[in-house]
Amino acid sequence: MKIRLVNAGVFTPVDDIEETLTAPTEGFYWIDADVEDLELLQPLYNLHDLAVEDCLSEEDQRPKLEIYESHYFIVVNSIRFDDEEIFLRALNVFLGRHFIITVTKQKIHELRVLKPILWEQEVSEPDRFLYLLIDLVVDNYFSVGDRIEARIEKLEEDILMHTKKSHLSEIIGLRSEILWLKKMLGPQKEVINTLNKKDLRLIDDQLQKYFSDIYENAVKISETFETYRDLMGNLREAYQSSIANRANEIMRVFTAITTIFMPLTVITGIYGMNFDNIPETHSQYGYYGVIAVMVTLGCGMLVVFRKKDWL
Repeated sequence: MKIRLVNAGVFTPVDDIEETLTAPTEGFYWIDADVEDLELLQPLYNLHDLAVEDCLSEEDQRPKLEIYESHYFIVVNSIRFDDEEIFLRALNVFLGRHFIITVTKQKIHELRVLKPILWEQEVSEPDRFLYLLIDLVVDNYFSVGDRIEARIEKLEEDILMHTKKSHLSEIIGLRSEILWLKKMLGPQKEVINTLNKKDLRLIDDQLQKYFSDIYENAVKISETFETYRDLMGNLREAYQSSIANRANEIMRVFTAITTIFMPLTVITGIYGMNFDNIPETHSQYGYYGVIAVMVTLGCGMLVVFRKKDWL
């Protein structure tokens, strides 16, 4: 657990947690905690039992905003994409009048990126800290969306150039990830919309209006992932079409080969019959003549097929 006094974007470490119970003259306290630290923080800040239970739960938490007497409890999902799987990591935030507590189970990239922004904008209020943090979380969805789009384009190119059976599992896996992510984006949009519209005493009225911009971005993200879902459906159709075309190509070659060998089989069948009176049977060059006829016939048919673009 790290405790900092944040004033005009300047961080001052605090060693005694009891000091944070009293509002500072200027600035606010930021407590960056792990879930294990809640045992200590809950009685000090009178954190609600249900909020603490949500933080400790092993299940994925839906984004939410809970309003309690002395603080708000906000859950938003940070996103990460490692080119194989999409991960959502819960970012739990307790917002008070003079403090903000962030609780995470894993490292959250946005918390590290936020520090220089706080310094640059000389932040001294916990509600502004919350605004900048959620703005970073939402913006990160755009960068992940760009990477997903690039993967879809590459997958489409690979399918058109050289279709593999593994492509189908990639399509199904990525489409499932996108559907799951879109399902989780709905509650997150509602949380941001609530921060924008509801009368919240711990968030400044002027700052609250800025959440509308974040909400618009959240709507754009949701629409973008809806488009990705449709693209994955088109990609699956392209895969099936490519497989069908490939099968047709193979069948066309096999059909051509069968057709070419059909008259040759007739010739060899005739000369395989046990009759004495067959033309050229006793000729010295009969064998070579028949072979020449068969080769000429096969090559002639092959030329005809190519001219007609059957091969």
